[in-house]
Amino acid sequence: MIQSRSAGILLHVTSLPSRFGIGDMGPAAYEFVDFLSAAGQSVWQILPLCPTAKGNSPYSSYSAFAGNMSLLSPERLFEAGWLSRSSFAAGENDVNKVDFESASVLKRDILKTSFAESSSKISGDPAFQQFCREQAWWLDDFAHFEALRELTKKGDWRKWRVLYNDFTQHEQSIQLKDGIEFSKFKQFLFEIQWNDLKNYANQNGVSICGDMPIFVAHESADVWANQSQFLLDDNGNPTFVAGVPPDYFSETGQLWGNPLYDWPAMEADGYRWWNARFRRALSQYDLLRVDHFRGFDQYWKIPADAETATEGCWEPGPGAKPFLAAAAELGPLPIWAEDLGDIDQGVHDLRDQLHFPTMRVLQFGYSGEHDDFHRHTTFPQHCIGYTGTHDNDTLVSWLETRSSEIAQSDASDVLAQFLDPNIDEPIHFQLINLLYRSNAAVAIVPLQDALGLGGEARMNLPGTANGNWEWRVQAGATTADLAKQLRIMTIVSERATENV
Repeated sequence: MIQSRSAGILLHVTSLPSRFGIGDMGPAAYEFVDFLSAAGQSVWQILPLCPTAKGNSPYSSYSAFAGNMSLLSPERLFEAGWLSRSSFAAGENDVNKVDFESASVLKRDILKTSFAESSSKISGDPAFQQFCREQAWWLDDFAHFEALRELTKKGDWRKWRVLYNDFTQHEQSIQLKDGIEFSKFKQFLFEIQWNDLKNYANQNGVSICGDMPIFVAHESADVWANQSQFLLDDNGNPTFVAGVPPDYFSETGQLWGNPLYDWPAMEADGYRWWNARFRRALSQYDLLRVDHFRGFDQYWKIPADAETATEGCWEPGPGAKPFLAAAAELGPLPIWAEDLGDIDQGVHDLRDQLHFPTMRVLQFGYSGEHDDFHRHTTFPQHCIGYTGTHDNDTLVSWLETRSSEIAQSDASDVLAQFLDPNIDEPIHFQLINLLYRSNAAVAIVPLQDALGLGGEARMNLPGTANGNWEWRVQAGATTADLAKQLRIMTIVSERATENV
């Protein structure tokens, strides 16, 4: 469950250094766990691990259950006997950012080689057979979907009906059977590598916090296999889509385009799909952040043909029902709620009814003297405090922009009273210390902020389609000196783990 007075680092797996153009579950991931342990950190928060559908965003996926094959480590495959050393070589990619297209092609070629080399081993491998049996409740639909997706070269499953009128006959093809087996094989390898990494983290006093997007992509196995659970017309087209109204990040709101759930149909089904989703997530993570929590209270319903999110309206969500249904089956849910943005009292009441911690973000707390909701001095104990999230600018860049705006407006600087320009401590460490000294049960710092990086290291700019999710940390950046500095800060703020 949520540990009181602890600290953690936010870093997605793709942002780790590696030899293959994208961070993965290889050596650098284990080295990062070692760094976290040495730094007195007890939480590693990541972004969703699912295979991406649009814009390389981990929040747009073609499965809510599957793992992203690009995160598989060739080194670990070799060590486990699933790949010969001669079958892989490092890609030539920019070490400063992820080249998603090149990395995906490289990893796919490596996995196809592994599948070919392991074909005789797979058929008789009891662990693989057991995995397929135990995970059939989501794996069968996903593997079938992915095989058809690869075979047709069409990501939009609505076009499959035109290409193949008789699915039953087509399912007998060797190609499709091989595709299904290949898909299951990749997920089997992902399960092994992720469980190994998570176990290593746990053994070193580090809990993994996963991230669950509220919505799934239309071009996903989830929508394809559960069409009655979404607001679709008879041809599978969304009638309404998800997004948010104008807010801090965008004057026209955000038009996400995900199909909306048919909540009455889901309730009639006992929230079966949501129960399965929570079951899968809580088998992968120790803790879980639920993104866009306000959508369970009210969601922004946008006509599918709208040009911007401004054409939407608020509709009542299912409230606590999906969570209560999951808790009845799975027990207490170690969840914290992403309750940022345009929040009303109904969201606060729902979160409190479920006893989920709230989120507070340092960067939002110093705009005006009387707007102190996100100020470190007002953080409640039952909250997760952040310097910033993956959607925010880095601390250093935020401070630079903020200082310029204040200078131009002659406004008083609310933040200045908490900082000391005369002490020999970098400004980003002073801000992290403010967070650490707050009442927040857990204090989370993006690695970019711990490193004191500028805007070039920003992970995502909401409302923009290109250039996001690409940042990677340089090899060797997580030094022993940085670990020592963070360790001291966690000890002084009484957030240190027992392994310190």
